[in-house]
Amino acid sequence: MMMGYRKAELVTWVLSIWCLSCLSSGFSPVDNYLIDCGSSTNTSVGNRIFIADNLASNLLSTPEDVLAKTYLNSITSFSDSPLYQTARVFTGPSKYTFSIGQSGRHWIRLYFYPFVYNSYNMSLANFAVSTQDHVLLSNFSVKSSAVVKEYSLNVTSNVLVITFTPSSNSFAFLNAIEVVSVPTGLITDDANTVSPPGSFKGLLPMALETVWRVNMGGQTVKPDIDTLWRTWIPDKSFLVQPNAATNVSNVAAVKYVRGGSTQDTAPRTVYGTATRMNPEIVPNKNFNVSWEFNVDPGFQYLVRFHFCDIVSTSLNQLYFNVFIGPWIVVKNLDLSTYLVTQLAAAYYMDYVLVTTASNKLRVSVGPSNILGAYPNAILNGLEIMKMNNSEGSLSAADSVIILSDSSSKKNVGVIVGVSIGAFISVVLAGILFVLYRKRRRLDRQKQSKTRIPLSMGSKYSNNGYGIPFLALQEATNNFDESWVIGIGGFGKVYKGVLSDGTKVAVKKGNPQSQQGLAEFQTEIEMLSQFRHRHLVSLIGYCDEKNEMILVYEYMENGTLKSHLYGSGLPSMSWKERLEICIGAARGLHYLHTGYTKVIIHRDVKSANILLDENLVAKVADFGLSKTGPEIDQTHVSTAVKGSFGYLDPEYFWRQQLTEKSDVYSFGVVLFEVLCARSVLDSSLSEEIVYLAEWAMKWQKRGQLDQIIDTTLVGKIRPDSLKKFGEIAEKCLADSGVDRPAMGDVLWNLEYALQLQERVIDGDPKENKSNLIGELSPQVNNSGDSNTSNSAVPV
Repeated sequence: MMMGYRKAELVTWVLSIWCLSCLSSGFSPVDNYLIDCGSSTNTSVGNRIFIADNLASNLLSTPEDVLAKTYLNSITSFSDSPLYQTARVFTGPSKYTFSIGQSGRHWIRLYFYPFVYNSYNMSLANFAVSTQDHVLLSNFSVKSSAVVKEYSLNVTSNVLVITFTPSSNSFAFLNAIEVVSVPTGLITDDANTVSPPGSFKGLLPMALETVWRVNMGGQTVKPDIDTLWRTWIPDKSFLVQPNAATNVSNVAAVKYVRGGSTQDTAPRTVYGTATRMNPEIVPNKNFNVSWEFNVDPGFQYLVRFHFCDIVSTSLNQLYFNVFIGPWIVVKNLDLSTYLVTQLAAAYYMDYVLVTTASNKLRVSVGPSNILGAYPNAILNGLEIMKMNNSEGSLSAADSVIILSDSSSKKNVGVIVGVSIGAFISVVLAGILFVLYRKRRRLDRQKQSKTRIPLSMGSKYSNNGYGIPFLALQEATNNFDESWVIGIGGFGKVYKGVLSDGTKVAVKKGNPQSQQGLAEFQTEIEMLSQFRHRHLVSLIGYCDEKNEMILVYEYMENGTLKSHLYGSGLPSMSWKERLEICIGAARGLHYLHTGYTKVIIHRDVKSANILLDENLVAKVADFGLSKTGPEIDQTHVSTAVKGSFGYLDPEYFWRQQLTEKSDVYSFGVVLFEVLCARSVLDSSLSEEIVYLAEWAMKWQKRGQLDQIIDTTLVGKIRPDSLKKFGEIAEKCLADSGVDRPAMGDVLWNLEYALQLQERVIDGDPKENKSNLIGELSPQVNNSGDSNTSNSAVPV
């Protein structure tokens, strides 16, 4: 008894001395347990002291004392850390019981390095680690290099029990352990959500595992530099395209301001470095800087961005967008005015990513579309933290028993402690359940080959299989022919109104159509992944009764084509046309750069650019879309598909598809917008049958003003037309490598709009001397007798 008292007294003394030593760090933890497992002496690591294993023996309950030591002179992975020289081996279920002086969030850091000690080859160890409320690890093993597992738990009781449970016929081991208080406010209860955008409440009771903690643009930040003894690793290995990024450093400029980050949030060495867009390829290129991280599927993740504008020389100089996966989470972010009107203010943003089925998580920053903004974007630091699932587990082995997304958003109460036997039973039951569901799903797919789960939808598609056929019959007045608003290769398009009053466009497949099952599936797969202001939204689909029906948001103003020629609709102004082209370019730019892989539309044309009630353009019809080439490939070899008059000649002859094929087609659309005539009109004389060839001749002569839409005569500024013609010409380059990226096209179109809207001092904006003059009668445009005013692509 007396010996136990003396040991407890010594532990308290050591911890008190250590707490005094770290007052200079700015944070003094109430609870601060640091144990060097297996060691017979205290171990100094930086400015911290890990106490000897025997001094902490009163904290441990274990069936057998097995203290291991390696005689290696150095540990190759962590040669600067002596913590990996010793370990404690657990031959049976063992518990550390820590008294908690102040409830709240605590770090748990577990250190593992496998070495061989007598008969214990620690690389063969297999075990689980749990607390009263959470499973931290299960079926865990460490094969070679050193591993630190870091967790952040909200401890509400006066003790924290950490249990190590070896698997059958195996053992567990541990080199060192930390249980340390976390500053109040480091993790708040609220965060933003990614998809759908909104607010998340309930972070405080969640257990978190630090999956990645990254210092963008800098070197490794070691624990003794961080007030909370965290390690930050460099971002270089996570960059998707390293040549697109460059590093910048200005640690001295960092300011911690009221309402923003503190030194506990992240150290100056993190906020004082950043990865930014490579200025050597800006502004000639418009691209995102992206990082990709491995994650465990089946969990929600808390993603924390760290920002500090250390690149600008004045306010309102840097605007950029921030993405998680395909979703834009912050648009037109201006770091200089977010908190206070000053540069280099440090702050962070938290986002909760809903349960993901992917083992990859991508974050990106990219240039803003604000006119006049120099294309640049930065990121200083990033933390990715796994959130416990509905069973209270953080173990990857438990991802198979994840419940629905909604259940994972509920506050997690106290979960019954998990014994290893019960744990294995639950896992096996979960696996059997998943196999059963998979078998049922395969059976359903045999019955209906077209059923594809939809990740977005309306109240009709919550069952995951789209909108009932009866609901669409009711919405379209039993597919009344008088409600038809368009006819295309896939079938007829009907205007419809769902029972909740939502206007929709219903595209009903024709069984005899050449565009069948493959296009139907592609359309659903593509649009169920994307949400973008300039991409048409898929509300749902129906594959009952052998039907193939797609349901879109209704676009009040139909197609761009219908507003240019053939329908008798009022002519649009040059500004309206430019804004529509800019919107469509944004949508295509997103497809090319905003997702994990390049998406090539393959059927860009004016009939597939739709306009809503405000003439906002949205790209539509993804039935022919295809995933682009991998990073190490130049193209995708595929059969030629698309619309004549818009087809990329390089793609047509070589059957080699790239995103530059979309750029060519968009160049044709640009001339179509300017000239207001069909891209292919066999009724015209041979030299002007093809719009692209005809317009390029006039562009190269420098006389593009001679073939513009007659309604635009006297209404376009010469420099705006010149810029517009230049970018259209570049899009139609014979070779794809000579064509600009969609980001460049977008940038130049915005500049053309800026040139059109600028006001010259002393000269009224509408002064005719600054606008394009009259057309020569002999080159007046020809119209198109085809009519189409459908609300979706046909």
